Amino acid sequence: MTILINNKSGEALYNQIYTQIKEQIISGGLRENELLPSIRGLAKDLRISFLTTKHAYDELEKEGYIYTVQGKGCYVAPRNAELIREENLKKIEAHIEQITQLAATGNISSAEIMEMVAFSLEDTK
Repeated sequence: MTILINNKSGEALYNQIYTQIKEQIISGGLRENELLPSIRGLAKDLRISFLTTKHAYDELEKEGYIYTVQGKGCYVAPRNAELIREENLKKIEAHIEQITQLAATGNISSAEIMEMVAFSLEDTK
């Protein structure tokens, strides 16, 4: 598992950890029931407070991405198809917002956008 911390980003450190682990789980980079680094071990590797790492792990567990086995550690939770679908829908909505803003500034019609989307979907088949 690779976690990169950017101290200059302005984003909270726990959120950077949370986001990167969540993305690795959603993408399949981290597999179901895979043991994650210990909270203290990850904190030491990243040279941050273990409380920061614990906060990220707590959020991941609260949202169902990981689970804890007392005395053994934290593991990747079995893939929840609905949870992953919801995350992907959020990403698509964010991209759609960007598309609509670009379309408005570029005088691009909704019909043209729909045509581009349809064309892109054909490429994925």
